[in-house]
Order: sequence, then C-alpha cells, then structure tokens
Amino acid sequence: MTTWTPEDLALLAAGYSLVLTAGDRGGPGVEIGMAVVDGGVYVRAYRGVRSRWYRAARDHGHGRIELGGVIRDVSFATGLEPPAGLDAAFAGKYGPVSDALVASPEARAATVRIDPAA
Repeated sequence: MTTWTPEDLALLAAGYSLVLTAGDRGGPGVEIGMAVVDGGVYVRAYRGVRSRWYRAARDHGHGRIELGGVIRDVSFATGLEPPAGLDAAFAGKYGPVSDALVASPEARAATVRIDPAA
C-alpha cells in the first residue's frame, strides 16, 4: 500500500469534502466528506453498500479524487474493519450531522479507505 505525503494528508484533513470518481476518468464524480485517521483517508456511503458510488468504488478498485484543485489517482479498499477512532474523526469534523450521515450501521458497512495510486 502506498502512503499519503504529509502535505496531501494536511490538505485532506483540512478540506471539508472531496470529489470522488470511481473507475475511468470519463464519469461524473460525487462530492463526499472524508476523515483522516492514523494516516489513512476514509469515506462512507450514508446509503450503505447499495450506494451507486460505493458499488463503483468496490467494483473498479481505482479512480481519482479532487480537492482544492488538486487531483490524485487513487485506489479504493472496501470490506475492511474501520479503524478505531473513525466515528470520532467524522464527528469532530462534521459535528452532529455526522450521526445521521456516517454513523449508522449501513454507513459503517460502506467504509472505503482511499490510498494513493502506486
């Protein structure tokens, strides 16, 4: 697994949301919130594993993210146990709204780790 640079992690931690595109570059992206925990970048689908973008990320396994004009090719890891502290990281970043959007069992099941492409 390739790791994020300190500069990329700082940008991702400070940003409110990113645009995620799964698969080939031709499709539209989805704007989504993210959290950084222990050097990993995580997103969740509040509609769970049936979410269209989650299924695309799972099926393709790669894509890109854009944040503040910076574009990075990435890979997606699904089906992982979320790291300890991820719920708290989302709550700290997004406040009470995070409970409704990313703290449900459905959203937890749709946790995606985003890694920089190798």
